[in-house]
Amino acid sequence: MSDTAEPGRAPEDVLLALADATRREVLAVIAREGGATSTSLAARLPVTRQAVAKHLSVLERAGLVRARRIGREVRYEADLQPLRQTGQWMATLAAVWEQRLDAIKELAESGSEPE
Repeated sequence: MSDTAEPGRAPEDVLLALADATRREVLAVIAREGGATSTSLAARLPVTRQAVAKHLSVLERAGLVRARRIGREVRYEADLQPLRQTGQWMATLAAVWEQRLDAIKELAESGSEPE
């Protein structure tokens, strides 16, 4: 399914990571605030710090967040490039299906038999 060469940045990885509402919220908070620690995320969300860590791991594997150690803390920052790439892939797929559906509609409206 993937056209990307970088492991962990395939559209299926991004879509899988975003399939969970909590992960979407974690990513939204990180993107909105320019970064966050797992402790600060756990304080804002109705999940444990351990659950946040698991969600961050999935987001990191998908390439949607990057971890950066600052002293004793690990700060997570959003990387939305894989999301953009997945959006482009989806737009390309949608365009192909749009063309096919237009052809079917045209054929149906013409009343002709397919060749």
